[in-house]
Amino acid sequence: MKTALVVDDEPLLRRQVAETLASYGFDKILEANDGAEAVAAAEQNRPMLVVMDVTMPVMDGVTAAEKIGKVRSTPIVLLTGNTDRETLDRAREAGVMSYLVKPFNEDQLVPAIDLAIHHFIQASTLREEVAKLEETLETRKLVERAKAALIRQGLSEPEAYRKLQKTAMDKRRSMKEVAEAILLMAE
Repeated sequence: MKTALVVDDEPLLRRQVAETLASYGFDKILEANDGAEAVAAAEQNRPMLVVMDVTMPVMDGVTAAEKIGKVRSTPIVLLTGNTDRETLDRAREAGVMSYLVKPFNEDQLVPAIDLAIHHFIQASTLREEVAKLEETLETRKLVERAKAALIRQGLSEPEAYRKLQKTAMDKRRSMKEVAEAILLMAE
């Protein structure tokens, strides 16, 4: 089920955005009156998209976006009457993917949603690639340290690497796990 969260202290605006999201293809559309309600709703329901006003009682939209992003990354579109640099900088730092200046119509909201979802997918893909590269680098460093430990025991570099590979295959373990075990034994 594709869930979206609409946050605004104006019920009429929430309804307008909810109708646009329904026509966009969202099955379930949640509503909140302020930023604090938005944070709670996002934690409970894990929406695929949040469309939120900036200026609201209790907690503003930028602060709510920041709190939502810390719990779970999700594309966020801000609706704002404020186009001042400070608000835009805060929104960018909070992880907001797109914004739309009020007043707006459905023809303007749909591209903002598309842009937010596109940026979110790009950012998520980059985060995954970085995590994989960091894991690969960590494994490579461990394997190099384990090879060095085996070389100190009298093996040549190719022999040490082959021993790591063979042990990994024989034990059905990753090179990282074998390297960690060798380093533990070498201590």
